[in-house]
Amino acid sequence: MWVLRDLLGVTGPEYGCGVNVRKACTSHLNGKAVNPCAIPVGGLKATDEVTTIEGLPATVGADLHPMQQAWLDQDVARCGSCQPGQIMTAVAVVRRAAAEGREITDADLDGIRNICRCGTCFRIRGALKAGAAMM
Repeated sequence: MWVLRDLLGVTGPEYGCGVNVRKACTSHLNGKAVNPCAIPVGGLKATDEVTTIEGLPATVGADLHPMQQAWLDQDVARCGSCQPGQIMTAVAVVRRAAAEGREITDADLDGIRNICRCGTCFRIRGALKAGAAMM
């Protein structure tokens, strides 16, 4: 987490709690959602690929990833603190469902444990469904 933010200048992953609970820092490690606050740098390999919210659009070759566009279209953000982690988790959930050959379900949405303090959970769910449709 601190290597990303302090050394590399990547500020998208938000510091939320530092103990893998709030998940505002969620990023992708080799395509899977992880929380950098809980990963020691020494645990990474040179071949590991880390994607933060800043790099998400590059994964689809666009200015915005469809999930980011859905967040804007659904007017999700309030304070914005949890949004990078929420979006990164949403993308991972949709990719996992697609890899399993199925649509996202309410159980998938209920399994998302990122914490939003300002109460936009219903908009987050709507944006996740809209983003999934665009992916």
